[in-house]
Amino acid sequence: MSTILESSTQTNEFQQRNTAGEQLQSATTAIRLHVRWPGVRKTLSQGQRRLAAGAFSADVDVLSAGKKLFDTTHPVFRAVSAVKSKAVACWRSQTLPYVEPGVRLVKRETVSTLESQLRETQNELELSVRDLDRCWGELVEQARERLGDLFDVTDYSQSISDEFAISWDYPATTPPDYLRSVAPEIYETECNRVRDRFTEAVKIAETAFAEELASLVSHLAERLSGEADGKPKIFRDTAVTNLHEFLDRFRRLSIGTDESLEQLIEQAQSLVGGVVPEDLRQRESLRQRISNGLTRIEASLDGYMTDRPRRNIIRRPTS
Repeated sequence: MSTILESSTQTNEFQQRNTAGEQLQSATTAIRLHVRWPGVRKTLSQGQRRLAAGAFSADVDVLSAGKKLFDTTHPVFRAVSAVKSKAVACWRSQTLPYVEPGVRLVKRETVSTLESQLRETQNELELSVRDLDRCWGELVEQARERLGDLFDVTDYSQSISDEFAISWDYPATTPPDYLRSVAPEIYETECNRVRDRFTEAVKIAETAFAEELASLVSHLAERLSGEADGKPKIFRDTAVTNLHEFLDRFRRLSIGTDESLEQLIEQAQSLVGGVVPEDLRQRESLRQRISNGLTRIEASLDGYMTDRPRRNIIRRPTS
């Protein structure tokens, strides 16, 4: 009897996930972000490594060494790097993971919004790179002084503006239509493969959400509990605001597939909704209540995550 019940449970769970995968496929489109970025380090030549090895009486074949081509802490380069980080964060925060590396899924109703925001960062990058290009000669001269005999003018182009770019595309995740008439059997096989990939994407998204929630809840619970040197532990505003941002993002991107995870998210929302960092610093009773509630959620998440390996090995039920 237990074997029959277990088989029935697995079949129902598979069917639910398969349906969720189909819903995810119909509600999203794939988007891939491309970032072109220059190398900021270079491996030393064989001769340079030989000299370095000689200083330590080491075998050159076991020595790995490189040089930093220019000062990456310079304000103009940091400004360019900040735009790249902004673009990647924008792309990731409005999309769900997919099984193909470098590809994520965006809800179709938000494609235009994401496209607009990425174009803004594209323009910001262009402006920041112009500033960097104007300072490029200065950075090269600084490198000449700092690298000494390791400096090689051929490592540097006259202008660096063409070495930075942010772009994106929308790769197809469905088999080409021509297969339907040319090779129906292959088309059907490919359709099944795509369905399986989206079912897997659902599991990946659920796991990613659960792991992020667990990390945020654990950190905030630890900061709110106990004392340090006889005083309440100090915590940064981001310990609270990051959790709020996660809950907002989950609501926007939720694929509504796992009731257990949904319930844990709702518990966290009910617990910290409307709570600001200053409230937790000034009101000890609130701090204690939030801490206790987060600890309970953390324990539930531990159980949920422990159960994930079993959920991830469910196979397509046999007919």
